[in-house]
Amino acid sequence: MELPASNRMEKVINCFQKRPDAVARLICFPWAGGGSIHYARWGNVLNSSIEVFAVKLPGRESRAKEPFFLNMQQIVDEVVGVLLPVLKEKPFALFGHSFGAFTSFAVADALKKIHNLEPVHIFLSGASAPHSETRIKAPKRSELSDEDFLKWLMSIGGTPPELLSNPEVLKLFLPALKADLHVVENYRCEKPDVPLLSCPVTCFDGKEDVPHDLQAWKDITSGDFTTRMLDGSHFYLKDSGNEKVLLDYVTKHLETSEMDYL
Repeated sequence: MELPASNRMEKVINCFQKRPDAVARLICFPWAGGGSIHYARWGNVLNSSIEVFAVKLPGRESRAKEPFFLNMQQIVDEVVGVLLPVLKEKPFALFGHSFGAFTSFAVADALKKIHNLEPVHIFLSGASAPHSETRIKAPKRSELSDEDFLKWLMSIGGTPPELLSNPEVLKLFLPALKADLHVVENYRCEKPDVPLLSCPVTCFDGKEDVPHDLQAWKDITSGDFTTRMLDGSHFYLKDSGNEKVLLDYVTKHLETSEMDYL
């Protein structure tokens, strides 16, 4: 049985602050294994001109009993299916970190190709462009044994050590993380012959993270392209100082995007 639109929206989108009068929406995509709460609370922090929608994927939070998605197309179909009507109402931007950078790009790609709809800005974080050599040559983490996988997790930081040493918590956390990595590691994307998009793209990254090929993201747009490096490693954006820099930047660009949109 098909859920009514409002219920489908609630299933897939976490929105702490409904803001019908907002000038723009920020749609946020989780990192691998991540939930929606981290971004949903941005709705409480950002001013009233921006409404924040945080994407909730199956297999976690209120969707814990649903099977994980197996490929990028399933994520794109669900997110676009639920959001399309609201994205036509007012300017929107996309934000994604790591795995979320790929999902936000895949969603933007589908919106443009199929619905001729484009965000006013894409904010990408902590990831090489999907068509870059750096990403194509990256080791496949989702195929590691749990033991090696945990070693890798500890090495990138961002996951509290007490969580990694708790077998019960790990049983809940690891499957979602591996499922997301499986999706991203099997996501294929050719270098575009011509830019798909014309909106501005900004890439953020942690200075101490493994190097990502941010410049290759420039190939996706004919619009402005900017990179911003912040202190910290892969989860630099969990630092409150960095979060403030990030959100101030997003706010400034979304508030002025309204002018460009008209």
